[in-house]
Amino acid sequence: MVTIIDVARAAGVSKSTVSRVLDERLPHSSSPTAQRVRQVAAELGYVRDPIASGMRRSGTNTVGVIVPRLTDTVMAMLYEEIVTATAARGLFAVVATTGDDPGTEEVAVQTLVRRRVDGLVLTTARLGTPTARGVPHALALRTDGVGPASVGDDRLGAELAVRHLLDLGHRRIGLVGGPGYASSARDRLAGYRHALTQAGVDIDDSLIAGNSFSIESGEIAGRTLLDRADRPTAIFAVNDNTAIGVMAAAHGLGLRVPDDLSVVGYNDIPIVRRLPVPLTTVRVPFAQIATGALDLLSEATRDEPPRTIVVAPTLIPRSSTARPGEDDL
Repeated sequence: MVTIIDVARAAGVSKSTVSRVLDERLPHSSSPTAQRVRQVAAELGYVRDPIASGMRRSGTNTVGVIVPRLTDTVMAMLYEEIVTATAARGLFAVVATTGDDPGTEEVAVQTLVRRRVDGLVLTTARLGTPTARGVPHALALRTDGVGPASVGDDRLGAELAVRHLLDLGHRRIGLVGGPGYASSARDRLAGYRHALTQAGVDIDDSLIAGNSFSIESGEIAGRTLLDRADRPTAIFAVNDNTAIGVMAAAHGLGLRVPDDLSVVGYNDIPIVRRLPVPLTTVRVPFAQIATGALDLLSEATRDEPPRTIVVAPTLIPRSSTARPGEDDL
């Protein structure tokens, strides 16, 4: 999408100049600069963004973003992409954190609305719980099953991860899961189950553990799965934090990755490619999810029916996965 920043750069003028020239509410200017801006905009195919123009007419040009916590690298990465996407539309993003607590989220929503944000992007959706009713909003990364949402294809991503392990020859594959209220965790669990079923591998529910997205939860679940005689030869963890926890548990038990255990994570946060054993993971297109959320927010201001935008993830093989040893087959 061509933005006013692109037009300003090509025309050799400031962003504010482009905004004034192309604002239909202002008197038409025939100056050479204005004519050049219009010509460049036409050549580049620039189209005014409805959310940006609508907000400038009635609001503060501000989008509120609600995340569980910014210490979570995934949420920080998405927020940065939202900041970039809003800036390209001449808007500003402000963030609030909730600790993934519904009561704190309600306070955050009310606070941002009182500060006259023009819409909300929320990453805190819980299944079966409608989010931010009565406020223009879009969901990102998670869906509540009701409102407009921009998400990754979590089921497909999990299937890619498990198929990778199956292709390497693993058949006893564990899962370290996330909280049941998060659609992302639920869909990754569904993808795990589907991939095993399609491969003709029986699902062993005793190989499923974990209920949080934290490193600590991953380590606890990892020990549960690995400290047993019939341990899995591979584990798919529903995010990179839990995968790091699993690797820590394996190390604590004297197991080597990938010689004794293959591990796959999810999200591709920057640190995992620089671990002593770089982590195989599923890369999520955060920039596309951020842009999709803003597109949905523009539709919310037009009272259009809610829809869900789903973008495809990509498997990134690294050194944490390998064929199982002969003793494990």
